Amino acid sequence: MKITNTTTILVFLFSLLGLFTKAQTSNVAPILTATGNQIYCPGTPMKIVTNMTIVDPDDPGVTAIYIQISSGYVSGEDLLTLTGLHPTITSSWDSNTGKLTLSGLFSQPTYAELEAAIEDVEYSNSSFNPSGVRTFSISIGQANYLPSNGHYYQYIPNIGITWSDARLAATTNFYYGIQGYLATITAADEAQLAGEQSPGAGWIGGSDEQQEGVWRWMTGPEAGTAFAFTFWNTGEPNSSGNEDYTHITAPGVGIPGSWNDISNTGEASGDYQPKGYIVEYGGMPGDPIIQISTSTTITIPSITSSTTVDTCNPGVVTLEAMANVPVIYWYTTATGGIPIATGTSFTTPFLNTTTTFFADPFPVGCTTGIRTAVTAFVNTTPVLTTNTTVATCENTPTTLTATTTSGVINWYSSLTSTTPLATGTSFTTPALTQNTTYYIEGNNNRCLSITRIAINVQVNPKPQVIDENLTFCENETLTLNAGINNVTYLWSTSETTSTITISAPGTYSVLVTDLTPQGCSSTKTFTITQNDLPVIDEVVINGTTATIIVSTIGDYEYSIDGESFQTSNVFTVSEGGSYTAVVRGKNNCGYDFRDFAVLTIPSYFTPNGDGFNDVWSIKGMMNYPNAKVSIFNRYGKLIKQLNAVDTTWDGTLNNQLLSSDDYWFTFKRDDSSSEVKGHFSLKR
Repeated sequence: MKITNTTTILVFLFSLLGLFTKAQTSNVAPILTATGNQIYCPGTPMKIVTNMTIVDPDDPGVTAIYIQISSGYVSGEDLLTLTGLHPTITSSWDSNTGKLTLSGLFSQPTYAELEAAIEDVEYSNSSFNPSGVRTFSISIGQANYLPSNGHYYQYIPNIGITWSDARLAATTNFYYGIQGYLATITAADEAQLAGEQSPGAGWIGGSDEQQEGVWRWMTGPEAGTAFAFTFWNTGEPNSSGNEDYTHITAPGVGIPGSWNDISNTGEASGDYQPKGYIVEYGGMPGDPIIQISTSTTITIPSITSSTTVDTCNPGVVTLEAMANVPVIYWYTTATGGIPIATGTSFTTPFLNTTTTFFADPFPVGCTTGIRTAVTAFVNTTPVLTTNTTVATCENTPTTLTATTTSGVINWYSSLTSTTPLATGTSFTTPALTQNTTYYIEGNNNRCLSITRIAINVQVNPKPQVIDENLTFCENETLTLNAGINNVTYLWSTSETTSTITISAPGTYSVLVTDLTPQGCSSTKTFTITQNDLPVIDEVVINGTTATIIVSTIGDYEYSIDGESFQTSNVFTVSEGGSYTAVVRGKNNCGYDFRDFAVLTIPSYFTPNGDGFNDVWSIKGMMNYPNAKVSIFNRYGKLIKQLNAVDTTWDGTLNNQLLSSDDYWFTFKRDDSSSEVKGHFSLKR
């Protein structure tokens, strides 16, 4: 026959291999039976079977027996060891797959020799506190056996094989007459055995080639069904390119034994190069029923749950615990002693105090197992003590106190409220303006006091005070009066009388406290301002305007005639003359006086003998005895000199009338004052 391509060559070879394997099925397969589902005591080795038989009517023995921890295996902790004397048997332990191989030392061992060896295989665990269930599959043939579904799994190395070729090649494999197919993974223990414990990376039978993103099993009895078991992937699959085929990842990539999607050919090298494929045997229609494998289990006991109980006051309580084994033993101590009861529930004797018991799932005599503490809390009902009536002052926070015989105290705003305002032996209220009731309740591990106790807070008013702003005169005193009777007084000056006399401005306060037991207090404040005695500094004359300037600060009134007073210190004087400036305090806080004179200089005069404005003079000049006035014509000739005695000019020079014209003058009040210059007109 002519072979045209690689696929045809593989099909041809696989067909020959299938014929050869099928030919072997005429040999009757042995039947393996093991007993010994047991409970493990940590820290001690245990035989994995209590009895082992192998029945084979046409063969005296077999090359090897494979014992694998097919579920629950913990690498680095679990170990299978061949013990005893078995001179014809050798053992080999593979920690990666959790598999112990028993084979002939010099020749093929007999079934009797293998049975004896299997009965001497011991399981041990190096952990101080192991957990879980270990299933041991005992099988003839190198395929891994999974007792939970009765299937076998075999990793076939083949570097670079495509998914399509692996799918076809898997169907040509038979295991004791059971047809193989590219493995389908549908359960956690199957993922661990077929994927995590496989010695290399390889193809499995899933694909989304029919619809991108919809992953289905394409092989075996699950062919056509969608994935329902996907938690063990590596973050894939993605929906890009032609990565349509499932592949158990290489060791060290992602979750151990997880799957990834790659193309039909995979990568040419590296972690994503196909290294082989996983064949699954079992579940196909027409598969023969064989018993070339058997299994036992060792259960490491553990308490899976327990319930503590709180009870109020002494009595009998029932504790509960659940375990992964049928029997639970109850003890009074964490180690040693003898069981006082068995079962998932335990009714204690009459308890007066909180007592801890211990649930133990391990067989009696196992001293290395860890017992679980289960406590019966016996709590007493709290009894509260407090003052039910408390008086306080308005707008003053008040601390309420209470005591309890046990537990804690919760403070509430009402008889039925569920959210405490505070917890503890004291509670500080906010500033209250009216009578208020609070409630307390004792809680001792959910044992509540019989009733809530009301605490009535009576709010007393404080003395009513009004602050004052007062003034007084310099060099005088002022009496401050607290204004309330039947109270005690404490002034900021340390005096304790109802009134005090002060002589200086400032802020004074008095704490007035009523005579009730609570001693409610209020503070009254006096703000004192001093009015200084007025002191005139000067009177500023500007033409006919006089401004009175004082050097002190106060609330003053002003006058220049001693009769009419005004709040303004500025006056307009109608004509020159002598005046008296007067300043007085509005609150009768003293007076001050200052004489001043106003000079009025006429701008013209008319010496025509009509008796009106016939002479020119500076009004008010008589108030300045040293004053001098010089009058000049437009050419600077001195015409006349005036003084305090001779105060007027009649418009003549040497008894001759001068003509109408403008004339100039200089005025000097005294030798120390500056000279004032001006001009006026003579009109005839």
